[in-house]
Amino acid sequence: MNYTLHQIQVFIKVVQFQSITKAAEELFMTQPAVSIQLKNFQDQFEIPLYEVVGRKLHVTEFGHEIYQMAEKIMNEVYAINYKTQAFKGFLSGRLSISVVSTGKYVMPYFLSGFMNEHQGIDLVMDVTNKSKVIQSVEKNEIDFALVSIVPDFLKVEEEILLENHLFLIGNQDFDYGNEEHEVELLKTLPLIYREEGSATRAVMEGFLEKSKLSIRKKVELTSNEAVKQAVIAGLGFSIMPLIGIKNELESGELKIIPMKGFPIKSEWRLIWLKNKKLSPVALEFLKYLRAEKEHILEKNFYWIKKYV
Repeated sequence: MNYTLHQIQVFIKVVQFQSITKAAEELFMTQPAVSIQLKNFQDQFEIPLYEVVGRKLHVTEFGHEIYQMAEKIMNEVYAINYKTQAFKGFLSGRLSISVVSTGKYVMPYFLSGFMNEHQGIDLVMDVTNKSKVIQSVEKNEIDFALVSIVPDFLKVEEEILLENHLFLIGNQDFDYGNEEHEVELLKTLPLIYREEGSATRAVMEGFLEKSKLSIRKKVELTSNEAVKQAVIAGLGFSIMPLIGIKNELESGELKIIPMKGFPIKSEWRLIWLKNKKLSPVALEFLKYLRAEKEHILEKNFYWIKKYV
């Protein structure tokens, strides 16, 4: 056996994403470079680590076993680096956060100052759908998660970061006037939904149910970016978080439709398992958030007041 740490790192990312393309993006490598490193790693084992069926990569049972050991190896490597930094007097370690997809417009602003202050900390931030975020919390795989809705069954601690405002939006081709419309207008509009399991969809369906409106679903899409583009193109209308449509509102590509009962409000909150023993890095991050939160809001989210 003569595999390298780099090959192990590549293999880990390929298994995590089940995709050479996505692994390459995550590692800032080209796809051919990832394929070469993956092949070189595979060549050192007589048993297949993965199979490619059609265009889809499947990790074998043996591959999953090797993956678990590979993760332990890399964790030990990280531990060596962190211990070195600690002896130099620096705060060091890993900070792992799972973020729902729309949260990518929120979380980086609460991280940048902290990461700049502590060069010895490695950040692992996974942006995914709500279901996977909640699973990560349940399994205690991460330090924190950023969500707008917490399931009742999950016992967590939380730190509120920011109000989440959702509006009904359409494109620039229609004049909606300045008067507030009745919610019954929604019955006449082709609505675009996020996929099942999305927090945005849950809020949207909760509002429609509360308003006792029966809506025929028009389009279902799997990301807020896809929904934005569909609305801009004129495929329909949607209820979306304000935080994710700032640029399109300023450019005029999207418009907020005045409607009674809007905006729908929830809160962006950082959560972690109740009674979880937080690492020194996680504790320091919480301390930073509580001290700097108001400053971060004033500096980066002042524009929200224009719409609410």
